[in-house]
Amino acid sequence: MQGLSPILASLGALDETSLDFEPGANPGRVSIVHGGTADVVIDDHGEERSVTCQFATALNLSPVAGDWVSTRGDYVVAVTRRRTALTRPAATGRDAQVLAANLDLVLVVMPMDRDLNTVMLERLAVMAYDSGARPVVVLTKSDSADIVGALVAEAETAVPGVSVMTTSSLSGHGIEDLSGLLHAGVTAVMLGASGAGKTSLLNALEGTNEETRSLGRSGEGRHATTTRRLYRLRSGGVLLDIPGIRLLDLMIGQEGLEEAFADVVEIGEDCRFADCSHDGDDGCAVEAAVRAGTLAARRLESWRSIQTEMLERERRRDADLAARRRRSRSPRDRSARDHDDEG
Repeated sequence: MQGLSPILASLGALDETSLDFEPGANPGRVSIVHGGTADVVIDDHGEERSVTCQFATALNLSPVAGDWVSTRGDYVVAVTRRRTALTRPAATGRDAQVLAANLDLVLVVMPMDRDLNTVMLERLAVMAYDSGARPVVVLTKSDSADIVGALVAEAETAVPGVSVMTTSSLSGHGIEDLSGLLHAGVTAVMLGASGAGKTSLLNALEGTNEETRSLGRSGEGRHATTTRRLYRLRSGGVLLDIPGIRLLDLMIGQEGLEEAFADVVEIGEDCRFADCSHDGDDGCAVEAAVRAGTLAARRLESWRSIQTEMLERERRRDADLAARRRRSRSPRDRSARDHDDEG
């Protein structure tokens, strides 16, 4: 910590030397990205400034919220290698779009004023594990739930091994415990669907007054977060607030799947075949566990569903790659191939 800039420390840095900033450039952290520009909090020779920067032509990465960057004048000239990255599919549904970078915690925010969406919870946990950060489930609106204990138990069953916390932005329940996780040097992001209570949770944590929309007829609050922002909390940590996501937005990876479904993976080690698909294969220990009641059938169904989606995405990606290769062949290559065919 010796020699660490107080400005960078307040932005979540623990060790300036590991961030590998460009010599002579002003170091900083991205708070918001607006298309081809980014708002960056920089350390300008010991003075904190917030600047809007364009991206240098030869920039190594496209910056996102949470990135550590080097700036010169009004330009981001380099993006430091990311420790962790939260992603979702791009508009094509095939490539990955990075939502936020350099995270330590992913707060999976789920409301308790309605039935718990365990499918969404499982998918968000996979997405969190894939980022490389630690997932924590935060159940909001505990003041609206009559069966808090049952919902907590349901969440713990859906994501074994992940800490589950309950909070209420109205009563303040659980806010102090959550603040304790967000200490100096910790960067967190809130991940959840619109209406989960993320903006209200931010207001409770920081005493801010971020805009929220009025309640709908159903009583469901809809927050108005439309861009990614970085908040320095009173507890010392940094919190990124990003727009609510949908199930269609989720990026699923094999590593995250194995961590989120560690119970299925562990049981699967006893399957007769190492490549068991857990779907009718002879000697499947996972299906046997479902029949014996030691593994919930819903867990296996979810695992199968996610595996199917992963295989389909991989198939589309391979098809796209093959199409690009065909398009990239030169006319001379195609002519030579046609000539060989005629011969």
